[in-house]
Amino acid sequence: MLTPRQEQILCKVVEDYLRSGQPVASKAIAADPGLDCGPSTVRNELALLEEHDLLAHPHTSAGRVPTDAGHRYVVDKLLGSGRRPRSCSLSLSLARREAQEAMRLTSAAISRVTSLLAVVSAPSLNTATIRHVEVLELQHQVVMVVVITSTGGVSKMLTTFHGPVDPGLVGWAGEYLNERLVGYGLGARMLSKRLDDPGIGVSERAFVGRLACAFGNLAYESEDTLFVDGAAHLLSQGRTHHIGEINELMELLERRVALLRVLSAALGQSDVYVRIGRENEIPAMHSVALVAAGYGPARRKLGTVSVIGPVHMDYAGAIATVREAAHELSSFVEDAYAER
Repeated sequence: MLTPRQEQILCKVVEDYLRSGQPVASKAIAADPGLDCGPSTVRNELALLEEHDLLAHPHTSAGRVPTDAGHRYVVDKLLGSGRRPRSCSLSLSLARREAQEAMRLTSAAISRVTSLLAVVSAPSLNTATIRHVEVLELQHQVVMVVVITSTGGVSKMLTTFHGPVDPGLVGWAGEYLNERLVGYGLGARMLSKRLDDPGIGVSERAFVGRLACAFGNLAYESEDTLFVDGAAHLLSQGRTHHIGEINELMELLERRVALLRVLSAALGQSDVYVRIGRENEIPAMHSVALVAAGYGPARRKLGTVSVIGPVHMDYAGAIATVREAAHELSSFVEDAYAER
């Protein structure tokens, strides 16, 4: 446990280091009018913080820099205080957009606001059920099937027939598909069994068989997807130290399954999930920090919103942005695709 003065000095070092990118000298800290102690006391407190591995001393004549543990202490204090960090004004304008467009927009907005790498994971295929099916006659020989899932996924498929389509058959198909499929998951075998009904006529079975491909397409398109934006931010301004670290990070981004496994840890958290430096289990992330939050209805989390950046990042800003984006996407999932 740190004293209030030690906490104040540690936070001051973190803030000054984030602002300047340079080690913070004891003289600069002692000059802070908010501290009620002299330079010798400041130097003694800095030495104690260094003993606790919260600060590091790169060179004998240099000032202090926060360690991973120092950042962790400040982040825990920020998350535990109940204080809401400043608003980040994402302006996502998500109302009733298709899910993938909403997530793509979210990742771009987060990266723009934070100047960090933003990653948004789409809801897993395992969480989705069919919510509604529309069968529409676009032209005399062209029919479109629109499938909406409980997680906001949308699939559209056009089918062209050799001759004019009976409008009555189109209307019947919409009712039949909703009756047979709403509430069921996207597993191909389950859907195939539900649509295989020997009790309907030959022409109806043939028509439904032509439309069934739309559901296979949806299952394929709804596989776990990542929307990534801002990789250039992560690689700029000397934020990674070695070319090997850069290569490892880029390989991690390409390995969708590995990164999804990392992000899935945020799904079980009630608040923002933060991992700093070597707290990350994957070696490729030992030189960066992750700030993530799950989004979805109150009952369960469907996907994650996250930023990846240098260990010495603006955690207050990152936490505020991730929280707001997760809230926006949660509202989108609940409102735009709520059960009618």
